[in-house]
Amino acid sequence: MPLPPEFHDIAKRVNNWGRWGDADEAGTLNLITDDVVRAAAATIQSGRRVPLALPLKQDGVQTGTIPGRVNPLHTMTFINLEMFGPDTVATSDDAVTLGLQAGTHWDALAHVSHSGTLYNGRPAASITPHTRAAHGGIDRVGPLVSRGVLLDIARAHGTERLSDGHAITPDDLERAEEQQGVRVQAGDIVLVRTGWIQHYLAGDRGSYGNMPAPGLSLHTPEFFHARDAAAVATDTLGLEVLPPEIDSLWLPVHALHLVEMGLLQGQNWNLEGLSEACAAEGRYAFFLTATPEPFTGGTGAPVAPVAVL
Repeated sequence: MPLPPEFHDIAKRVNNWGRWGDADEAGTLNLITDDVVRAAAATIQSGRRVPLALPLKQDGVQTGTIPGRVNPLHTMTFINLEMFGPDTVATSDDAVTLGLQAGTHWDALAHVSHSGTLYNGRPAASITPHTRAAHGGIDRVGPLVSRGVLLDIARAHGTERLSDGHAITPDDLERAEEQQGVRVQAGDIVLVRTGWIQHYLAGDRGSYGNMPAPGLSLHTPEFFHARDAAAVATDTLGLEVLPPEIDSLWLPVHALHLVEMGLLQGQNWNLEGLSEACAAEGRYAFFLTATPEPFTGGTGAPVAPVAVL
């Protein structure tokens, strides 16, 4: 089914192709300037550090719904091996096989294409088994630190967890800003909390991994574009509302973010501790470090983000 006119209308309004030059592969990360980073560092007051990653383990967040996106298979390659002879120093090593989007992760700009194109008009055919993502791979992200902003949608709605299939609108995002006394500005990394990851943390992987699920609506990319956000991440498996708002239009927010805007996006972020910390300190902006593992040509990568309040 061709992408509908509504999608193309939004795509035209949020498109960033050529904004930072025809060769650009960083997209909205260009908005994180030295001045933005200095201002982000100035938000640190208490020094409280809040980890935002899920543990990487074999019984992880993936449910098998997406082919190849396997939880980590962790094995020991040797244990207490005295490589240099008896009674010498012994070492232990291990190895892991995992989907790069297995746990808390960033999606690279090359993760999604539509109509045969990637961000900035690059051909989707440039992704091959040998070159992997020749353009817009996760290795192009580089050091990623900026001001983080938590938009706690669940708390703004007076609940711990949004209901099944709740489509988060720009009005929801603005409502959270108003209640939390914060405003998204250029270069920010926006974290959107639904509370949905509580299913997984409670051991209910089925509810966390299945539809319906809350998430960003088709119109939220216009909010992020207007505010010049650098990246957005959520505490859900799919980032956007599922099932989709328009029948048979799957992953339109992915396509608008990654292809049209060049906006880095993340999933499976654990925002529960951050929600409590921000509420306790009465502020929702903080210093955020979130550099992905630089897999060359990867279409995504694990990340262990830390918010510093």
